[in-house]
Amino acid sequence: MHTFPDRLTITLWDFSWYVRTGEGEPFADLDAAFAQAVERGYNTVRICAMPFLLFGSGLDTSALSLGPLGGDFGRRMRWYDVKAPTTIDAREHLLALFRAARRHDCLVIVSSWEYQQSSAFAADPAWWDALRAVPPAERPRRLAAAHADLLDLLVAEGLDDRVAFTEIHNEVQVGHLTEGLPADADAVVALRPLLEEAIDEFHRRHPGRRCTVNYARVPHDSMRGIPENVDVLAVHPYIYGVLGALIDEFGLRGPVAEFRQEAAAAHLLRPGAPTASEWTVPAEHRWRLDATIVSAVEAYVHDWADPVAFDRWLYDHYGEHRIAMAEKLAFWFDVAGDWAAAHDVPVVLGEGWVGYTPLHGTFEEGPVGAEICRQAVSHARRIGAWGTVVCSNAAPQHPMWSDVALQQECNALFATAPAPRTSAVSSPEFPAREPAPRSA
Repeated sequence: MHTFPDRLTITLWDFSWYVRTGEGEPFADLDAAFAQAVERGYNTVRICAMPFLLFGSGLDTSALSLGPLGGDFGRRMRWYDVKAPTTIDAREHLLALFRAARRHDCLVIVSSWEYQQSSAFAADPAWWDALRAVPPAERPRRLAAAHADLLDLLVAEGLDDRVAFTEIHNEVQVGHLTEGLPADADAVVALRPLLEEAIDEFHRRHPGRRCTVNYARVPHDSMRGIPENVDVLAVHPYIYGVLGALIDEFGLRGPVAEFRQEAAAAHLLRPGAPTASEWTVPAEHRWRLDATIVSAVEAYVHDWADPVAFDRWLYDHYGEHRIAMAEKLAFWFDVAGDWAAAHDVPVVLGEGWVGYTPLHGTFEEGPVGAEICRQAVSHARRIGAWGTVVCSNAAPQHPMWSDVALQQECNALFATAPAPRTSAVSSPEFPAREPAPRSA
């Protein structure tokens, strides 16, 4: 097995690294993107490796066409602002990323966003149709098999030493992996047996390789639902706080009928904005709205927000939430650190801090958000985490990438921390785990 750095300094490339490869896009040149990452102090990228598409869908991916969601929809949404269509050989592009990672001495966290939004950027719905055709109870296991096939490919190509660990899927309790669960179920707890089975499947194929799932927020009230056989505790501490208050105040994540259109027009939106009920993709692209989990109202507000007004609302109300946000951040890190210590696995913060803001909003990298980044990285250092982001928005596809100094500062703070406490990271060989006992 391979040795790994004491600390993973992570930049979140998600699905953008293959969706945003057209002319002028941030990943048109993978070597340039890696070079910029290293300059900022990163040694790890976290990606959707499209495992189901490549190894589970049965589709020909040698000329995968990708592009915007349609019309002007999503053009001012963070993560969705694809500007140029592109066509890639998906398997070769994946190998190109791993080869570039080796040239720049970086690692890769392999994950999947496919049951959340990856397929929404394809030129046609074939990928999405293949995903939803899998019965919900079989989806985690099918993803695990696809990830195992992907690792087989990397082994054959001599690139497997670039894999830090594999995540079966991103934020498992938020998205289409929850379909089929009882309406009143705690998704974290209800998914546990399916996820344990999936991790066991991966371990059977690749014993000794780190495998896990990851969670939106830190599910502090459902930690009993985290599979006992994870090799990494991967959580995303989005604390929201004042951003959550804005979402609730204007109804950004509710039905269109409950959206406070007049209030939003007065406080958040640019002049001339259509109503939320009028804003959608062209008819031929409506399937994309099913393939993504972002609510229609939130997409509308992000597209039509005046970013200065949006930020102003957050600053005006931040004082009401500042203490609670700081306490929540510390508490969630403590919970994650405690669970990981009890299970002798490392903690990785692959996303996090405030939350989902419009593309041109600057709250996350402004004076308040930057200090939250520093606090979060300090907490990650304090609990002995193995890896962390500076912030989810610190990546080539976001404007925050231009704040080189903040990223260098935070990455240096984390990278110089003492070695993680868990033997699972410090050991030169990561031991194979026994299959976890089935929960009742």
